[in-house]
Amino acid sequence: MKSFYTLGMFLLIICSVLLGCTHFVTIDEEADKVKIGVLLADDGLGDHSFNDTAFIGLMKARDELGIEFDYRDLTLASSFKDGLQQLIEEDFDLIIGLGYTMQEDFMAIATENPEQLFMYIDEEIHLPNVTSVTFNEYEGSFLAGVVAGFKTETNSIGFIGGMQAPVIERFKNGFVDGVKSINPDARVTVTYANSFSAPDIGSEIVSNLVKNENVDIVFPAAGYTGLGALEQAVQSEIYAIGVDSDQFYLAEKAVITSMLKNVDVAIYTAVEELVETGTLASQHMELGLLEDGVELSQVRLLSLTEQEEKQLEKIKKRLMIQSQAAIELEE
Repeated sequence: MKSFYTLGMFLLIICSVLLGCTHFVTIDEEADKVKIGVLLADDGLGDHSFNDTAFIGLMKARDELGIEFDYRDLTLASSFKDGLQQLIEEDFDLIIGLGYTMQEDFMAIATENPEQLFMYIDEEIHLPNVTSVTFNEYEGSFLAGVVAGFKTETNSIGFIGGMQAPVIERFKNGFVDGVKSINPDARVTVTYANSFSAPDIGSEIVSNLVKNENVDIVFPAAGYTGLGALEQAVQSEIYAIGVDSDQFYLAEKAVITSMLKNVDVAIYTAVEELVETGTLASQHMELGLLEDGVELSQVRLLSLTEQEEKQLEKIKKRLMIQSQAAIELEE
């Protein structure tokens, strides 16, 4: 079913403050190109989400910064560890890992190769040769929940997680809190697919939510599984909220907005730093609304009233003020 969904890729995030202790890489002056290797998350290219967004950042870096890149996924490697080892053997200047599911293998390979520069996206790793990038999914999902809370007519909303994991819990918690902040009477039914690569399961979950819970809006944070959920939302004539990239064009009769996670911008910014200075800061960067790391796409199909637009903007500003206050406290 994967090939059915391979249409193109979308965009998203970051702005990074590369501070702290740095690692230097030696750029081949004769080749005059920085080489980047990336290991994709479970579901690979064509997910119209996390992996595709990261790939956009790499393609932009190739076209604008003159880098070379290659990738591995679970169709090209027997395991995450095998994929990482393949990238190590290719002598890349920077190796990027995507997604929390490879964290254990990523840490092992990074520990075994202390001179190799790594970047890990979606969870924090405390190693001197690893730059970690995470996103404040809670903030972006909170805004998505506000929109759902405004627009539900049945007061029954669904959330679908790929798996019960910390990053997915940030999506869920933000979404539920956003719904409740604007519509305390609304009910959010949470379901886990236990897979990021099963569109049929996503479709089945939506069918059951509509049949058993009278859900009229669903928010899947579930990779390929979520694509099946979006397709079923169209079939069931309910609305949906996309994730990671603007997924309106995958289900134009269902997607009212998407929670954008700008992985492409994060990757491009880091690669640009590497090209210009030969270094990356070994630190953790968390990117939220304040840093343009997450945001909502345009609201379509269901128009917000003027009052709702003002309220949404007010909530967004409040979240950004809270984030800024937290940063100042840490300083």
